Amino acid sequence: MASWATRQAMKLGAMKLLLIHQNFPGQYKHLAPELARLGHEVVALTPKVKKPALWNGVKLLPYAISGGSTRGIHPFLTDFETKILRGTSCYQAALALRQQGFQPDVILAHHGWGESLFLKDVWPKARLGLYCELYHLTSADFIAFDPEFSQIDSVTEPLRIRMKNLNNRLHEEVMDAGISPTRFQAGTFPEHWRDRITVAHDGIDTDLVKPDPQAKLEVTQGRILTRDDEVITFINRNLEPYRGYHVFMRALPEILRRRPHAHVTLIGGDEVSYGSRPPEGQTWKQIFIDEVKDQITPEDWARVHFLGRVPYDRFLSMMQVSRVHVYLTYPFVLSWSLLEAMSAGCAILASDTAPVREALTEDDTGWMVDFFDRAALVDRLCALLDDPATRARLGAKARSFAQDTYDLRRICLPQHLAWVEGLAARTPRAPRD
Repeated sequence: MASWATRQAMKLGAMKLLLIHQNFPGQYKHLAPELARLGHEVVALTPKVKKPALWNGVKLLPYAISGGSTRGIHPFLTDFETKILRGTSCYQAALALRQQGFQPDVILAHHGWGESLFLKDVWPKARLGLYCELYHLTSADFIAFDPEFSQIDSVTEPLRIRMKNLNNRLHEEVMDAGISPTRFQAGTFPEHWRDRITVAHDGIDTDLVKPDPQAKLEVTQGRILTRDDEVITFINRNLEPYRGYHVFMRALPEILRRRPHAHVTLIGGDEVSYGSRPPEGQTWKQIFIDEVKDQITPEDWARVHFLGRVPYDRFLSMMQVSRVHVYLTYPFVLSWSLLEAMSAGCAILASDTAPVREALTEDDTGWMVDFFDRAALVDRLCALLDDPATRARLGAKARSFAQDTYDLRRICLPQHLAWVEGLAARTPRAPRD
């Protein structure tokens, strides 16, 4: 009997696909090579490469971003101007590609940076499938969730956010179908989008991300941590308030005081991925280190390990030695790291916020706590560290849920391929005047 992948290729037929992502492969890391493996011609336009290349069967073609921001432009237009610059630059590259005879049947794009704004003007008969990551909302949960870091001018902030959605709104006019990784993210888009948006996560390789009783993690000063150590883990792409870094750091002195043998390991960079920037010349990471360090003895501080950004195998080792993984987030895009922690069988203590509740169920696949309640965070963390039976139960259920819901090969990749099949069968929407 033919494999599922072979049957899928037969259903799709040989197609030409164009993929657009400013940081390719991004969310197409698994989908793009699989489409190429199934016999489709897959081309990617991205500014990430400087010359044509071949990656896992995908033809990578560079394009350069031309132009620069206008000095003195109205602040509401700054964000949209950058998207126009990317959109017109990608448009020029698309024209050159069309002149070479390339006619895609399907275009897949993460439209968040504006690159795909004008692609339907180049190929009006192509089907455009968008990665619908987030629609910016003006409700208090989004623009004023954390009063400490809310915009000062709360009157005009909703106006700026509404203008920030210009890119989303223009893409809606030409989008044939969309895909969102979570129900929370899909739910941020207006209702008239949602009948065209499929919810399917990018997928977690649960065969790779799994418990390992023999895992070891080297931290500062050459110390090796194992499953025998009391390890508390915390991970952000960048250490910043949107992901609760400030809440965790302010709880750190009490955590170290109450857990004299614990090691706290943190992964994350010094930059800003989301939200407001720190004062000029500073980083959120250092700001909150400075805020709490005087409350921590040198001996206790030696048990805190900032690992920065690390290779994936080291990240995986950290998940595998974790005794409790702490995950905090504003109501925003759910981090892959939470789902990877679940797949690794971690006992998880997370913020009780909307995106988290989609993946975690209280006292089933993890424990949750109010994002701002540092005392409850410390109390529940300590209780979980003192309860190995509960940790084992939560970790096993979390892994099982990850396997059943987010497994890459068995669940998510087939969903994405089926979505591409459905997209290819749609009647394309032409650009509107």
